[in-house]
Amino acid sequence: MIKIYHNPRCSKSREGLQILTDLAFEFETIDYFKNPLTKTELGKIVRLLGIKPVDLVRKNEAIWKEKFKFKVLTDEAILQAMTDFPNLIERPIVINNGKAVIGRPPEMIKTIL
Repeated sequence: MIKIYHNPRCSKSREGLQILTDLAFEFETIDYFKNPLTKTELGKIVRLLGIKPVDLVRKNEAIWKEKFKFKVLTDEAILQAMTDFPNLIERPIVINNGKAVIGRPPEMIKTIL
């Protein structure tokens, strides 16, 4: 089943959700603010995306600039930062059949459907 990791306050995330709805796909919506992701879950998502943890970080978020921007961080520390501060996670993330994509722009979601 398709999963979308969703932040309802994010317009791009809402657009991604709408794409899945419009195409009439069955999918599971995971609001990672209501159901926080563990560091292990984030690590699995990063591996599916084929990126480094830092590439999943929203670097323009104030919390990143204030607490992390000028530090040398391990991948584990970056995963922990996203676990502690979910607003740092790029969104939406869609997973389908062992493939994953960050929906930026939201049309990228169609590449794994």
